[in-house]
Amino acid sequence: MKRNFVHNPWKAVRLGLASAALAVLALTASAQEQHNNPNVRLGQKAVLDGDFKSAVTHLQKALPTEANDPDVQYLLGYSQFQNGDFPKAVESFKKVITLDPKNVSALYYKAKANNNLAVSNTSGLSTVAKEQLLKTVIDDYTKALGITPNDAKLYQNRGVAYRDLGILVGTAGTKNYDKVAATAAYKNASTDFEKVLSYDSSRKDIQTEVKKVNVYRESLK
Repeated sequence: MKRNFVHNPWKAVRLGLASAALAVLALTASAQEQHNNPNVRLGQKAVLDGDFKSAVTHLQKALPTEANDPDVQYLLGYSQFQNGDFPKAVESFKKVITLDPKNVSALYYKAKANNNLAVSNTSGLSTVAKEQLLKTVIDDYTKALGITPNDAKLYQNRGVAYRDLGILVGTAGTKNYDKVAATAAYKNASTDFEKVLSYDSSRKDIQTEVKKVNVYRESLK
């Protein structure tokens, strides 16, 4: 990305996994940064304003000349994600990862977008396609953990993906029912949730998730 000074505040945005709010706050710190491309500048401002629809419009206009800039592709994917356009967000984050393979935040959001698609009742995906998608989600979180192995948020979200996979393949009567695979998925989910608790044992939400997956596993037929 072409900038007028050396400091790279975008790194804070890429690493802001905790919430969309953190990412926007990190980006606010770089609001005075002037990109040479006016459409990128307009896209930045739109993100800061929470106008993600306009951000997508401006950033897409910038792509003919900025297609190889992972930061621009990241902001586009992030805006698409916030708009709920998960298929397009996935494609944008794929491009970020191609350009910047160790971009943990791109792996995180790509996985999260795919997880949303896999559990959606309106995605039009078959149960087999959803199963494959959840396996991709788990793989992306695992890759991210290979880069930042102590990130509780990654363990938490991978645990959710394992749980969702267990529910999908552990529902009797479905085309892809597989008790063995469901048992393994629930066990892995429990392991990841326990890992989160090792960082913060007071997490009531995660304690509840551990109880849920254990009940799910014990209820398999």
